[in-house]
Amino acid sequence: MDLLSALRAHRLVAIVRGDDPDAALRTVLTLAEEGVALIEVSLSGRNALDVIARARTALGPEAPLGAGTVLGPGDARAAHAAGADFIVTPAVGDGITVAKELGMPVLAGVMTPTEILSALRLGAGALKIFPAGQTGGPAYLRALRGPFPELPFVPVGGVDATAAREYLELGAVAVGVGSPLIGDAADGGDLGGLRARAREFLTVVGEHGHEREHEREHGHEREHEHERAEERR
Repeated sequence: MDLLSALRAHRLVAIVRGDDPDAALRTVLTLAEEGVALIEVSLSGRNALDVIARARTALGPEAPLGAGTVLGPGDARAAHAAGADFIVTPAVGDGITVAKELGMPVLAGVMTPTEILSALRLGAGALKIFPAGQTGGPAYLRALRGPFPELPFVPVGGVDATAAREYLELGAVAVGVGSPLIGDAADGGDLGGLRARAREFLTVVGEHGHEREHEREHGHEREHEHERAEERR
């Protein structure tokens, strides 16, 4: 799986964590029905590995499916065996190395510049700023992009629709969203509300996806104009 390309294409990672495994599975499938392509099932939820295995069966082999809250090598191996094809960590640790050995890309949790460099050395494919909302929010992303302007950051933690829009405007490659999107659905709550929130977030990230595509197109046009000008000289 090409995690970075998927993040750039879809701009949203839904984080499912619940105390009711059947409800968590229904949540995953409902999100997929609504068009949320990148879904992470947190291993801190009840019977999360079973939820991942059942979701993999229901979604088929091609759908991206992640395991979150991967704390170490054992979690990475169990997630792989259950059918996850990417992992998400809350911090920098040995689980990143093992996941890479198993062929799974990693969205690694970082907060400081030191952790960013450590995660990159271990082979992280993208960088999860966590907990983003509690440690500076969009202003912190702006500060990190000063020394690291090209790195693929994914803010997670307290990301509602308004914050998602701000992060994407500041250059985040995607956002990770838990309770502001999931609500109580993974604990047996309202799936209708989940569908409405999914559509809201997809609208937000869709707007910024179109903006990025527009920027790329204009960037290519400027490059071609520059090349033509050089040829005329």
